[in-house]
Amino acid sequence: MRSDPAAFTLFRPESPLRNAAGIFILTTLFYFIGAELRLVEALSLFWPLNGVMAGVFARYTYLNRLHNYAVSYVAMLMYDAVTTNWGMASVVINLSNMVFIVVVALLVVRDKRLMKKTPDPINALRLFNYCLIAALLCALLGATGSVGIDSHTFWPLFADWFSEQFSTGVLILPCMLTVSMPTRAFRLRLEQLLPVIALIVSVMASVVIGGAGSLAFPLPALIWCAVRYSLPATCLLTFLTGGLEIVLVANSIINIAVGTPLSTPMMFSARLGIATMAICPVMVSVSMAAINSLIRQVSLRADYDFLTHVYSRSGLYEALKREEAQRQTRFLTVMLLDIDYFKSINDNYGHECGDRVLAGFAREVQQVVGDDGMVARMGGEEFAVVVNTGDAQHGFALAERIRLTIAAHPFTWRQQTLYLTVSIGLGSGKAASWQLTEVFNRLMAEADDHLYRSKKAGRNRTSARVSDDPITPAPESET
Repeated sequence: MRSDPAAFTLFRPESPLRNAAGIFILTTLFYFIGAELRLVEALSLFWPLNGVMAGVFARYTYLNRLHNYAVSYVAMLMYDAVTTNWGMASVVINLSNMVFIVVVALLVVRDKRLMKKTPDPINALRLFNYCLIAALLCALLGATGSVGIDSHTFWPLFADWFSEQFSTGVLILPCMLTVSMPTRAFRLRLEQLLPVIALIVSVMASVVIGGAGSLAFPLPALIWCAVRYSLPATCLLTFLTGGLEIVLVANSIINIAVGTPLSTPMMFSARLGIATMAICPVMVSVSMAAINSLIRQVSLRADYDFLTHVYSRSGLYEALKREEAQRQTRFLTVMLLDIDYFKSINDNYGHECGDRVLAGFAREVQQVVGDDGMVARMGGEEFAVVVNTGDAQHGFALAERIRLTIAAHPFTWRQQTLYLTVSIGLGSGKAASWQLTEVFNRLMAEADDHLYRSKKAGRNRTSARVSDDPITPAPESET
């Protein structure tokens, strides 16, 4: 038996020791990564720790406890104690890291609490502002603690610290808040890769052309990605592009000031520009996700009958159109069902009772049909069933099973028991998948004709053309 990789989670609400160990490991790992990217002793080119941990605490709200924050802080201090000789300065520097983590995490969790009904996993503009506030506070404290161990003066330190924290937060946090394990396999086609190819070409153009404007070259490709791909994929591509640009600028591979060595003010400007650029595709992707969610909701309401939760008439046609993509021939049976004397139920018991009966009737029919067919409410008390039966005899047998199930099922309403009967007409025939809708319309007309025969013959019966002659069997035991 194989375990599902998507089911694995590093953190669990019921496992505080597991959570503490996970926080300690993640903090140490990303502290190490950031330390390896240091340009000078106290400053890092790219510091992923704060963005990653802020995302972890924001995503798993049950981790927002003082002792969990303390575990992360202790992990930072222990790493510095082993690898540096900063002494008391380490306390202030790592406290600045915790300021960024706590501020962003608490603000995002607050948003989640206040905006439970919003469909968006993140609010891009709010996240941008939260990173700005947290980066300012973090840089102020971090630069103050680093003055004694770094040759830079306060303001260059502050500028570099702020720009790094802000850009890293804007790039990493959307990924942390949206990324998830894939739940199904997928195949990529060439046309689906075109936005990524355009993104790669635009980054290469940034390297070749250079100049300050080259940092914005990937923006159109990123927006294309935002339109074509999911929000998590867009956030990941934006993070990779922004991080790569920061590395390329820092190593003068992208020359934003030709002939001049990169200075802190230039790096400051580059980081802010990349962060501002990065938020644009995320905003577009969030907007697209919201639009697509709204479209799905509208489509769902159009495709399904609100009262009975089976297909509506239009929804049935849409489902048949989707089936037309399967290139195969099938034997189709179309049933048209009409509840006998339904008007008397509304007249004697009220429309609320009638609605309850319709919902119960649809549920019983759906249970009999199962996953082998489609059930739709065509209007009023009239329903349709479309099923691939293999031959007409099997379709007739299924219709009889539906009729007998309805006749034997008690419907209760305010301590009263009601019994229903149903008249059914059938149409059967072979249908190629690409002609499914056309054949369905023809079989519906045939089923409607046989439904009329069932009603004329006394109701509570099934009429169909199994051979060349119509069959209208007498009702079986109705006790």
